[in-house]
Amino acid sequence: MVRIYLVRHGEATPDHVDPARPLSERGRAQIERVARLAAALRPGVAEIRHSGLLRARQTAEILAAHLVPANGVRAVDGLTPDDEPARARAACEAAGEPVMLVGHLPHLGRLASALLVDNPGKELIRFDTGTLVGLLGGEGVWAVEWVLGPRLDEPPA
Repeated sequence: MVRIYLVRHGEATPDHVDPARPLSERGRAQIERVARLAAALRPGVAEIRHSGLLRARQTAEILAAHLVPANGVRAVDGLTPDDEPARARAACEAAGEPVMLVGHLPHLGRLASALLVDNPGKELIRFDTGTLVGLLGGEGVWAVEWVLGPRLDEPPA
């Protein structure tokens, strides 16, 4: 059994303000809160992987400051918004230690559904900005262990 953590990046600056779409102030605050909550759960993340897009990289770096993954933070292919979930699913199935994947919609929702019910087209989990989902499993059998959100009382971005 291995733990996989799926994280949607924090709220990003709108494209018309900055085409690179860095995290907004609110997005940084969202991820700081989720990182503190996650650190309190002591998830023991070995590595944080992200899509390479600026907002995902910034999210991964904030999480890493709190979780201190032994193998650091790195960009990987297969986590961008429109990527098919098969590649990331294979990486999850092959993981030998806890890994955190920081990505985007619709990819993360499709990946979670592919892992949980083998159907990437069925939306099971709503990934608002800053949502972190902990999954436990392997060998084709996965379950949700816990879900953290940036704030339950704030409207979705």
